[in-house]
Amino acid sequence: MVTAPAGATDSYAGLPDDDQHWQLTTIEGWRRYVDSVPMVPELLDRQSWNRLDDDQRFTYDEARLAHHARLLVVATPTIRKVITEGRRLSYLNRYAVSGRCGLIVSGVARTGKTTSLAQLGKTMEVIHRRRHPESPDDIPVLYITTPPAATPRMMAVELARFLGLPVPSRANITDIIEAVCGVCLDARTGLICVDEIHNISLTTRHGAETSDTLKYFSERIPATFVYAGLNVEREGLLSGTRGQQIAGRFSMIRTGAFARGHEWTALIATLEDSLRLHAHTPGTLTGLDGYLHQRTNGMIGSLLRLIRSAAIQAVIEGSEHITRADLDDIEIDVAAENARTGSRSA
Repeated sequence: MVTAPAGATDSYAGLPDDDQHWQLTTIEGWRRYVDSVPMVPELLDRQSWNRLDDDQRFTYDEARLAHHARLLVVATPTIRKVITEGRRLSYLNRYAVSGRCGLIVSGVARTGKTTSLAQLGKTMEVIHRRRHPESPDDIPVLYITTPPAATPRMMAVELARFLGLPVPSRANITDIIEAVCGVCLDARTGLICVDEIHNISLTTRHGAETSDTLKYFSERIPATFVYAGLNVEREGLLSGTRGQQIAGRFSMIRTGAFARGHEWTALIATLEDSLRLHAHTPGTLTGLDGYLHQRTNGMIGSLLRLIRSAAIQAVIEGSEHITRADLDDIEIDVAAENARTGSRSA
């Protein structure tokens, strides 16, 4: 009897099938993300594939659909740069008693900011575990998302929520800050990732106070702070006296669209190599590099959505391949589609 390939029912080692979605902003979800080991489903040969019964084919296809929904994290130049700079700053900050350096990842939407931030955090957590194998309960990395119209208390609560600390509704911000700082010091926290930092506006009183609160955390916790957000300079995080303080302590990595060229084609080739489709002709997508650049404006987020969607459609409909016609039938994000419509009418 033909069976589905090993690991086909679970694309991530050690995680049950109904537990593959997790929040990075909780310690449980973050640890699952760090511990996850991508397993690429084996592509059966034609004879074995044809012999699968209905149940086996369903299991096999579900594994491939789950794989294509994620694909692999590609080590883009931006991801490599963020990881390198983050590690360098962590060494600079290790023995600093004040004025620790930080990093800002800034750019437009769909350029890989969140992925870069998460990959840096994952790298730093793995390094810490290797450095301190005797301390499995350490919390070397915190990952939070800035709430809309953030206030100091909201930001402190986000950090407490990641750590799993109870926050009574009547708890004042001082108590929350003391609890967070105490746990971080005991757990040797070395990196704090703050996504969606553009939700803090220094032009408002709450925004200015929230910025001050983050600065206070950075003085109390001997960790490297890394922010990621949309067009941080334009959103005002670096304006005024407070902005000048941030600009004086933080370096910046700007993300943007890929230019059409070798890196763009290599990115497409990596994604194409990871496909698990029975009738796909290798080289089809790299041969469409110009078309894919026009469709996505060179945005990695749009490219991933387009290729993932096409691969999922190929499995569901049974075509088992991706062609330009297949890609034409798929609509992705509004920004990319608006650019596509504009180029057609030009």
